[in-house]
Amino acid sequence: MSQQRTGLTRRQFLATGSAVAAAALVAGPQTVLGAEGSVPLYQERYRPQFHFTAAKNWLNDPNGLVFYEGEYHLFFQHNPHGKQWGNMTWGHAVSPDMLHWTQLDHAIWGDSLGPIFSGSAVIDWNNTAGFQAGKEKVIVCIYTSAGGSAGFAQSIAYSNDRGRTWTKYDKNPVLPQIVDGNRDPKVFWHEPSKQWVMALYLTKHDYALFGSPDLKKWTKLCDVPMPGTTECPDFFALPVDGDANNVKWVFWGGNNAYMLGSFDGKTFKPDGAPIQSHFGKNRYAAQTFSDIPPGDGRRIQIAWLAGGKYPDMPFNQQMSVPVVLSLRTFPEGVRLCLLPIKELDTLHGKQHSISGPLKPGDNPLAGIVGELFDICAELDFGAASELGFVVRGLPIAYDRKAKTLSCQGASAVVEPDGGKIRLRMLVDRTSIEIFTGDGRVTMVHCFVPPADDKALSLYAKGGDARVGSMDVWEMKSAWPQEQRAKN
Repeated sequence: MSQQRTGLTRRQFLATGSAVAAAALVAGPQTVLGAEGSVPLYQERYRPQFHFTAAKNWLNDPNGLVFYEGEYHLFFQHNPHGKQWGNMTWGHAVSPDMLHWTQLDHAIWGDSLGPIFSGSAVIDWNNTAGFQAGKEKVIVCIYTSAGGSAGFAQSIAYSNDRGRTWTKYDKNPVLPQIVDGNRDPKVFWHEPSKQWVMALYLTKHDYALFGSPDLKKWTKLCDVPMPGTTECPDFFALPVDGDANNVKWVFWGGNNAYMLGSFDGKTFKPDGAPIQSHFGKNRYAAQTFSDIPPGDGRRIQIAWLAGGKYPDMPFNQQMSVPVVLSLRTFPEGVRLCLLPIKELDTLHGKQHSISGPLKPGDNPLAGIVGELFDICAELDFGAASELGFVVRGLPIAYDRKAKTLSCQGASAVVEPDGGKIRLRMLVDRTSIEIFTGDGRVTMVHCFVPPADDKALSLYAKGGDARVGSMDVWEMKSAWPQEQRAKN
């Protein structure tokens, strides 16, 4: 669980140390849907069009990502009463494709145990917790009860109607406070050891794993120190290069760092130090979906695009596009790769295809204007020393000598492939997500473009280059016109 340094900070919240102070941050249900002013909801100037946002008010960490019976569930940290961090509840939205979201009523509200901080969700297929009351399998949410009568502790709530109504377990919390501020449980079923496993952030740079037969009784399995990393763990296995006989476990931390290693149901043994996957300024607290069907098999992740600005909007903050995670072998070793989901292709509109020479002073993208783009490019340096784009006034540059990709003062080393660099850029109204190096390098930036600048440009410096191939798709909104109108 994380928040901007606005309103009540976590440090101030933790310092209160009382159930009374915690309860003061919790309020009851309140209707939050509807437009502000005369601008229809989802059509506001800075409203992202294919990144999820709450209808109104503050949003941060994605929580409880789970798939059940044709629906992707996205829960999220939400303040139903204001546009700054506070009053933490679990907001809730569902989607058939991770792009077209319908926001539902809030799922979990605070109580005497405190506001509701981050956590995860699972389908209890075998009814291990005994909550199932009908034909539907039970969705169980595991979350942090933050700073109330039990301190910081882990609790559960469940639904027997596909997530439309929720019941808190009457013996919460299920895992008492271990250290002050421990939080953000990520739970999954580990079939080889026939148990639920919880990854939990403890304090400083320390995490731990816990095991349970029924989601109610938990015992500690091992500690997981992760230097330089805090909050929002995730823990999952992936095949290396698609080989099901060569699997590594990934322990993920809130700042997009991860460790690779092995897990035997009791102990996670890392292969080495944490590795960074993100080099931009606005990606945090990512989580992967539980219970994606085996026939799909993807490990899909959504992050919070932390720290964006949305002037005069009824909402505050947005989620990333969903990405698919994979492990691939590179000269430096096995690395985690992140690439956008294929479902984004359904939002493609008009296509512009470009190839050929690129001389200094040329701009083959001249005349292409808009707010929403999906850009896929393979660029050959030739004699150029720098290649780059300017997207609605935002420069993205690759320095050939330094082998660095730079944007908004952040940079990442990207090794060219045979003198070429490949980029995928997703441009929404207030963000750009950049993927390169087969997805092992990501850069996500939020920005507020000038209202009158909807232009794109591609340039070369220091010599002639070549566009091997480039497709620029104008993107359609994921908010259906009829939904935008009726809300």
